[in-house]
Amino acid sequence: MVSEINIDLSQFHDVFFEECSEGMEILESGLLNLTSESDPEVINTIFRAAHSIKGGGGTFGFSEISDFTHGMETILDEMRNGKLAVTPEAVELLLAALDCLRHMVQCSKDKKPIDQALVTELRERLDAFISDSAEPVSENVTTNISADNSEKHEDVTIWNIAFYPRENMFYTGNDPFRLIRELQCLGDLEVTVNYEHLPDFSVMDAQNCYLGWDMVLKGNVSLGQITEIFEWVEDDCDLDIVQKNEVAEKETEAVEVITRAKDEPRSGRRRADKSGLSNQESTSIRVGINKVDGLVNLVGELVITQSILSRVCNDLGMDKNEKLNECLDQLERNTRDLQEQTMGIRMLPIDFAFQRLPRIVHDLSLSLGKKVELKFSGETTELDKTVLEKIGDPLMHLVRNALDHGIETPDMRVAEGKSEKGLISINAYHQGGNIIIEISDDGAGLNTEKIINKAREKGLVDKNEELTEAQIQNLIFSPGFSTAAMISDVSGRGVGMDVVRRNMNDLGGTVEVTSQAGKGSLFIIRLPLTVAILEGQMVSVADQVYIIPLLSIVESLQVNEKEINAVANEAELYPYRDEYISVIRLREVFNVISDDEDRVGLLVVIDIGGRRIGLYVDDVVGQQQVVIKSLEQNYQQVDGIAGATVLGDGAVALIIDVLGLVQASRK
Repeated sequence: MVSEINIDLSQFHDVFFEECSEGMEILESGLLNLTSESDPEVINTIFRAAHSIKGGGGTFGFSEISDFTHGMETILDEMRNGKLAVTPEAVELLLAALDCLRHMVQCSKDKKPIDQALVTELRERLDAFISDSAEPVSENVTTNISADNSEKHEDVTIWNIAFYPRENMFYTGNDPFRLIRELQCLGDLEVTVNYEHLPDFSVMDAQNCYLGWDMVLKGNVSLGQITEIFEWVEDDCDLDIVQKNEVAEKETEAVEVITRAKDEPRSGRRRADKSGLSNQESTSIRVGINKVDGLVNLVGELVITQSILSRVCNDLGMDKNEKLNECLDQLERNTRDLQEQTMGIRMLPIDFAFQRLPRIVHDLSLSLGKKVELKFSGETTELDKTVLEKIGDPLMHLVRNALDHGIETPDMRVAEGKSEKGLISINAYHQGGNIIIEISDDGAGLNTEKIINKAREKGLVDKNEELTEAQIQNLIFSPGFSTAAMISDVSGRGVGMDVVRRNMNDLGGTVEVTSQAGKGSLFIIRLPLTVAILEGQMVSVADQVYIIPLLSIVESLQVNEKEINAVANEAELYPYRDEYISVIRLREVFNVISDDEDRVGLLVVIDIGGRRIGLYVDDVVGQQQVVIKSLEQNYQQVDGIAGATVLGDGAVALIIDVLGLVQASRK
């Protein structure tokens, strides 16, 4: 007698939540593209995603998630069977149910109570929709009824089922006995255990599965009912399902073979190898981000050590040793390759940040009564995971802004000679060591007159101050700035665009806007590919070396000290091209003293959201790629400093946070 194995399923919960997240993204993307004219495979894809979430919820003990998803699955199943029509009302209901499901999953992940009132409301709406729509669909509705979903036969059907789990099945949180019990609920089940691959007790691993089962199922059972039970584990087992009698000719002709390596020729029953892995190589593995971060930090330390080693050898005159030089050059190449490969592990396609946007456009379009098409390009462009996580909110705010303030209503667009459907385009591409994201729309553009009037009203601009077109347009990034006449759920609270600029600055990037009245607006985001490595300009201030992010620098120039003029509150201005720019002396900001106080320095001109500021330094040392170390984690947060790095001579250099530096200098 084989006893049931008890496994702590909590160890697999993180994997379940990740797979739930992926499944819900597939659900949302599919539902947003689902219409009555959609290819039947679209409905099948959505159904499979819902079915997987339901199965995972049941397997891992999240019965509420499983039960709720069952209602969504039922509607989708009726749609793919042609019993329910695909209507906008049905899609909106499923999207609302998806939001509720996302809430349930997040609460389960955070171990917080679920809003039962919300769940009950959506469950009742799903049940009511099924009841109210239980009528045949018109003949012109495209349906896809496959053999998997065929009606149950009136006669008793006999199925021979060979179920042989892979050795690693328990590691995925699946229990073979649970599946066998579900089969038993379908009809009369005879089970024979196969001990053929059971090893000796001395080498047995209690967490591996060595048994197989040959079963005969008799009853009024369709092939779809059987495959549904095994669908959750089809990648973790060898499964043969053969109909023994000839009740249904089509099913008799088709011998259903479900296996992991579907493209391999099958001779007899294929078993997992000794390692418990599939014969088909896995293309990816799940690794905790903390492990990846640890690896990145170690490689960063290796890069610093290699740089110091080269510097020491040069200082000791050992660079004349030809063999040593060859070894050092090879070490540098290998270290650089290792660094690039390691950073590549953290790189993900920007499409992950785009996934939320279609739903936002869909919902806002309905609430604002606008018609909008959202287009993406460059979705496969990769950037660092940390950067990816932090650009989600800025992108969302920019898209909401384009929809609310930019795109006109259909009747207004037609009156202006445009198509009634507006267009929002998002394009991502690499440029040098940076990533560029462009968000454009063909709407009304920015109303500069309205912007400058609102800015003067709020005291952001003096009444007599004259600004260029670009400066006026960049006022929309000011904290608390909004031109909305009324506060709504979409806009008017003065939050959003300032968040965009602040997040970009935190990542060492920039955002700028250009607009043409009646034609639309273009927002351009420039970001470093990674926040772990920085292309920087080394500058000297007294006997200290500081790093300025290269992305922020416009140019460096020599200045005539006499042209720097002091104004009110001891601020200093310098005539730069056709404007005056503020001057910040780094010696004063960082309170560093040098014996050579009269030395004439250089002005490093930086750009912060279209505004030019000059940083007065003693000298420009050179450009260098540096590994960023957190100052806050190793010491404490310092105003105007983004982090630190170790130079080739072993000295520590501080990395300047240009936005924080400007704010600190004003204090």
